[in-house]
Amino acid sequence: MKANQHSEKFGCISQATRVWAISCVHGDSVKLKQLHEALSERWQHGDRLVYLGNYIGRGADIKGVLDELLRFRIDRLCLPGMISSDIVYLRGTQEEMLRKLLQVQLATDPPAVFDWMMDHGIEETLKAYGSSAQEARGYFREGILATTRWTGRLRDTIQSHPGHNDILISLRRAAYTMDGELLFVHAGIDPSRPVTEQADTFWWGSGFFDKIEAPYSGFKRVIRGFDRSHDGVTETDHTISLDSGCGFNGPLTAACISLDGQIEELLTSD
Repeated sequence: MKANQHSEKFGCISQATRVWAISCVHGDSVKLKQLHEALSERWQHGDRLVYLGNYIGRGADIKGVLDELLRFRIDRLCLPGMISSDIVYLRGTQEEMLRKLLQVQLATDPPAVFDWMMDHGIEETLKAYGSSAQEARGYFREGILATTRWTGRLRDTIQSHPGHNDILISLRRAAYTMDGELLFVHAGIDPSRPVTEQADTFWWGSGFFDKIEAPYSGFKRVIRGFDRSHDGVTETDHTISLDSGCGFNGPLTAACISLDGQIEELLTSD
């Protein structure tokens, strides 16, 4: 994928010499702040930044994570030569679930969809914005109009926190460096399909990632942030996986990757 194929669905990283990729945060603001501090000390001119999704869900300080993402964004954009497109946020499974939750009244079976989301970590996001599973299920029993009022109030609450909705509506499906060296995804990508035809594989297709046995679409490396097994930093000739289990009792990881696909630096939170 070249720069002329860039759209609002994908992030195009231009004029980069290295790219920092940060794995899934899962509501742990303390580890994110630690990582940001360490990253600041190692930042070089020409560095760019990609967050690989799942900022919300599971952890206890989801609002704190979004506030820290906003703070560090401002901090980086104050540096000479940085522009807004030099920092990219990918949509993770948690953010995709929240997007679906805010329109759950349109689902064929809202309670069943909601129960599935609860099993996959959405509950802490609800709590962060002043709701609960019990409240949601009460509105489901009252019907579609009541459920619509509930999702509307939840959306309003998110929007009442400065900058939170701005991040959530800016999320990209994937990101790539301008000349096609590196591709960044949340969880998976189907190597048999082009980037533009992945549908929901970016979020739910982590099993495809291990099937990448050749350069995908000309990229030197495909980098992901979420691994269902949380196996830590793993590399193949064509991929890098960075999930060390933040939100599942593991550290938060960031890798600095050169345009030739090599990890130059690796940071983990305590």
